[in-house]
Amino acid sequence: MSVTLQITKSNVAVLVLSRPEKRNAFNEQVIQELIQCIEHANTLDVRALVLKTEGEHFSAGADLNWMKSMADNDFAENLADSKQLAKLMHVLASSPLPTVCAVQGAAFGGALGLIACCDIAICQDNAQFCLSEVKLGLIPAVISPYVIRAIGERAARRYFLTAEIFDAHTAKQLGLIHQVTGKLECALDQLLETLINNGPVAVRAAKQLINDVAGHEINGQIVNLTAERIAEIRVSEEGQEGLTAFFEKRPPNWQK
Repeated sequence: MSVTLQITKSNVAVLVLSRPEKRNAFNEQVIQELIQCIEHANTLDVRALVLKTEGEHFSAGADLNWMKSMADNDFAENLADSKQLAKLMHVLASSPLPTVCAVQGAAFGGALGLIACCDIAICQDNAQFCLSEVKLGLIPAVISPYVIRAIGERAARRYFLTAEIFDAHTAKQLGLIHQVTGKLECALDQLLETLINNGPVAVRAAKQLINDVAGHEINGQIVNLTAERIAEIRVSEEGQEGLTAFFEKRPPNWQK
C-alpha cells in the first residue's frame, strides 16, 4: 500500500502518502486508499487528521502514466474515474475532524485540491505550487470548488489560466496556505498541540458551524441557528466543564 494511517500518542490520526519515487503522484489505487483511510479516520475518536507525504515533494498531482492510460478510455470510463477523485476531495473536505495538511517541496495540479480541502495548511518556506492542468491541455475541474473557495475567484482567474508556478509566500497571500515555516515538523507539532488543548466536542462543533453558516445570507434562520448552537454547547458536559475550569483556574479535564 502507498497510504498508511497511524495514530500518535497524542491521539492524532496521521495519513501518509508514500510514493516518493513518483513524487507522490496519485493514481486510481492511491485515490481509493486515501478514501478508505480518511473514511476510517472519520469513525475514530481522534483529535485531528493530518495529511502528509514522504520525500522531497508533497505531490505532483495525478500520475501522468495513469492519465495517459485513461486517455485511451471512453467518456463513460473517464467519468467513473473522475468521480472517484471527486469523492476523495469531498470525503476529505467534509470530514468532521479538524484536518491539517503539511506541505514540502512541490505541490502541483490535483495536490492543490487536497491542500484546499483541509481546514489548516502549513508549508515549508521553499514550497512551490502550480495549477498546471492547462499546460497539458486539461482543466482543474474536480478540485475547482475547493481551490476557488480557498483562493477566491479573482486569483483563480489568473492561476487556472496561466499555470504559473508560485512560491510559499504567494500561496499564503492567496489564502491557500495559512503558515509558512522553515521548520515544518516543529510548526506542525505546535499547531497540533494548540488544537488538542481545545475542547474536542467544541472543535468539531465549530467546524460544523462554519460549514452551516459560510456563504449564507444573515437572515432569521441563520440568527436562530447560531443562537441555538451556543445555547446547546453552553449546557453540554464539555461546555460546563470548560467554564467551570476557567473560573476555578485549572486545566479542563480534556487537557491530560
